[in-house]
Amino acid sequence: MIAFLARTRHPGRTDITDWLAWGWATLGTLVVAIPIAWAVISSLKTEAEINSFPPALVPRAAQTITVEGQEKPLSVWIRTAPDGSEQTVALVRRVGLSATVLDPAKPEETFRVPVTELRQLKEFHLQFSNYTEPMKQFDFLRYLWNTVFVTVVATVLTLLLNSMAAFALSKYRFAGRNAMFALILSTMMIPLSVIMVPAFMVIVGLNLADNLWGVILSTVSTPTGVFLLRQYMLTIPDDLIEAARVDAASEFRIYWRIVLPLCAPALAVLAIFSVIWRWNDFLWPLIVLSSPENYTLQIGLSSLQGQFNVQWHYILAMTVVTLLPVTVVFIFLQKYITEGVASSGVK
Repeated sequence: MIAFLARTRHPGRTDITDWLAWGWATLGTLVVAIPIAWAVISSLKTEAEINSFPPALVPRAAQTITVEGQEKPLSVWIRTAPDGSEQTVALVRRVGLSATVLDPAKPEETFRVPVTELRQLKEFHLQFSNYTEPMKQFDFLRYLWNTVFVTVVATVLTLLLNSMAAFALSKYRFAGRNAMFALILSTMMIPLSVIMVPAFMVIVGLNLADNLWGVILSTVSTPTGVFLLRQYMLTIPDDLIEAARVDAASEFRIYWRIVLPLCAPALAVLAIFSVIWRWNDFLWPLIVLSSPENYTLQIGLSSLQGQFNVQWHYILAMTVVTLLPVTVVFIFLQKYITEGVASSGVK
């Protein structure tokens, strides 16, 4: 890995181009990685620590102590007196700029001090309940299952339907083939806001409103997928298909047993794109779905943001959960991306 990253344009020496390439690569990596790393770290912080300023890099929580006569554990603070001496105290309550504290060694005596004399003690702490509590309180396991179901089924149907269309447009000659392909590509220029209302009316007419199938079936055919697979299938020799026909292979068998296996790199690229599209889709599920039991993860995340209160500790934790499946898919299929995209542009 180190040898790969340290490659130069001219073996044995470096020039300004190599330094610029390393600089841009490092800058791009930092721009992408720092927000993700910050989200992961913040997802393990307490709600108070997330809202504190200045923010801390390491997840911490206030030290607490159990004091006799107090119902709940009290936070531990260091009081710096005007003469410079320091004393460990426990905070009972705070009102404005004044705080009521006590000495843990003498819990029966309380006294008031200015908050400017207090400095809170914190310790390293990982708040794993940020991940478990939403699963219990907001039924995020149900949202996760709905998202997995929509993503997997929609991806399978996308690969099947788009590959069939690409096979017909690349290996069959019929009148209007190029015009049909151009019409399919032209739909890429139509924004979702234009077809949103007609598409929803179709979903309602099919009685698929507030149904996961209404989210799936309306997005399985994509012009991007047809274009990607068609361009890749053009690289498959026609003689191979003619030989299969001579051997009495049916058209479906040629498609299923010959064309699809040869298109594995392009299919992998389309699968990655499809998983990312469906997993991160927010607007269309929000329009189609209305019952909480049918929500996907993205809609579930938005439900944690209220008008007067935003539960950032839960939002960050569930955002990390939503990132994991897409990251795993990308890691296992990334070797096909370059090959699939590059080959799709070669006729």
